[in-house]
Amino acid sequence: MQESSRPEPALLDPEVHVESFRQAREARRLELVEDYVELIADLIGDGGEARQVDIAARLGVAQPTVAKMLKRLAEEGFVQQRPYRGVFLTEAGRVLAEQSRERHRIVEGFLCALGVSPETARRDAEGIEHHVSTETLEAFRRFAEGERDA
Repeated sequence: MQESSRPEPALLDPEVHVESFRQAREARRLELVEDYVELIADLIGDGGEARQVDIAARLGVAQPTVAKMLKRLAEEGFVQQRPYRGVFLTEAGRVLAEQSRERHRIVEGFLCALGVSPETARRDAEGIEHHVSTETLEAFRRFAEGERDA
């Protein structure tokens, strides 16, 4: 193993460390919520409804997993479930889906501006979009739109 000539970085202040990990935990917690509401919005936009079976198929998970998550989303006020009619977004769910879609669009555009292929950018953006701060997202947007000196 080769030794680096750069010194090891100093250990962060505990409060800074805590904040970094808190932000990462919160992003992971919201990631599934955002993925579900965005998919539900897409399914409704495409076919007028989002059914549990379709959500499970598109996410590659079992229907009981979807049922559990839909219960959580309903409790948090993002969806309404109607017997024999599927799942519908509340106003809060529609807002969250649109915000998530916009974050994805910005990250994907940034990656493409860096020269990443559109297919890879689409896949990679799916994970990155949930873990960047508003400040970083805005920098991505500026870069992708050619405002590099802003």
